Amino acid sequence: MKLFYTSILILYYLLPAVQTTDPVNRVAELIKQGNIHGLSKLFAPNVEVTLMEDDNVYSKAQAGLILDKFFNQHKPKAVKMLHRINSNPNYRFGVLIVNTGKDTFRVAFTLKETDGSLMLIEFRIETEKVK
Repeated sequence: MKLFYTSILILYYLLPAVQTTDPVNRVAELIKQGNIHGLSKLFAPNVEVTLMEDDNVYSKAQAGLILDKFFNQHKPKAVKMLHRINSNPNYRFGVLIVNTGKDTFRVAFTLKETDGSLMLIEFRIETEKVK
């Protein structure tokens, strides 16, 4: 019986440490790491990608290749969360400022619940105009 109560007590103290990661923070962390392969796992089957002035809808694989090429040329040094909307459980939005050392970009993305999980449906990269 003592073992049972000890187990319950340990679980009671460990449960707050086990938190679900906020999807907006997860995307920001993947970008900071330059982990586009991990990011592409969050893509919906079709993703609207805006890269500077080029705007198009791509398949999950195509979007991954385009973003991989971009982030290979512009390796993130620092990522700062500028804005987030996470009040709706079916819709999330984030805006990041990504510093690559020589250039600064504004990255905006939209996550929408699809088939029970949040998936990236839109990803925008533009040069940051305000320094």
